[in-house]
Amino acid sequence: MDTENNKECCKPEIALDLTAANKILDQYRGKPGALIPVLQKVQAHYLWLSQPLVEHIARELNIFLSEVSGVVTFYSQFYTAPRGKYTIQVCRGTACHVKGSLRILEQLAADLGVEPGEMTKDGKFTLEEVNCIGACGIAPVIVAGSKTFGSISVADALEAIRNFEEGA
Repeated sequence: MDTENNKECCKPEIALDLTAANKILDQYRGKPGALIPVLQKVQAHYLWLSQPLVEHIARELNIFLSEVSGVVTFYSQFYTAPRGKYTIQVCRGTACHVKGSLRILEQLAADLGVEPGEMTKDGKFTLEEVNCIGACGIAPVIVAGSKTFGSISVADALEAIRNFEEGA
């Protein structure tokens, strides 16, 4: 195994498997403007872009590491820290704030044992505070995975997350 391409990922005891990244890279090698689509697809697979992944992408696309790092850190869609399988977004827009979204955020953080921006220990959730979800008519709103929960109370939010299953 090539030790240069088998760098460590999020935990020292887990080696980074680059098979998926290499399959994605194979689709884009030599194509102008490939960087952002490659980053998006690689992140969709790994859930975040670790430094070893960023270095591998730069090397394989023959792009300066500083350029790849600049794109990753500039766009908010890219994550440089481990992410949970599902993201819980708590809207903090004006309508949601007025209807108690801060209490929901604080209670979810306490219940999950994380602060906004952090991943739960089991890797299931990342809790995020967002400026606006765009669903003011059903405030307060949280989004877990692809499910939207509107007009939600603190108790209902906790129940929704405890029983959360994507697609159910």
